[in-house]
Amino acid sequence: MQNADNPHDAARPGSVPASREQERPGRSRLFELGRRFSAGLQDFYAAPYRRSFQRAKRDQDDLFMMLVLSEALGLPNPASYYTLELLPVVYEHFHEWHTRMGMERSPLNEISCC
Repeated sequence: MQNADNPHDAARPGSVPASREQERPGRSRLFELGRRFSAGLQDFYAAPYRRSFQRAKRDQDDLFMMLVLSEALGLPNPASYYTLELLPVVYEHFHEWHTRMGMERSPLNEISCC
């Protein structure tokens, strides 16, 4: 049984004094302020490079698309057995890819997206 007047009970691990219970709402507000500040700093430092990262990701996706579709485009692909499984995933982005590559119409007879 705990006695509030006993100073040894307050020092037990796991027991929280009443003064700390009152600090918790302010503590969560301080945590939220720190989280917002961190997000702001991340935006400040990453913003100049965001466009470069997006361009690099788009170039990487275009290369992946070409590798997956290389057999259908007439390029020999030694890993065509493995890339055939990825064709259904690639089909939904095919129209965006071939227009970005400068082809007005689909270069594949099997895929007529335009």
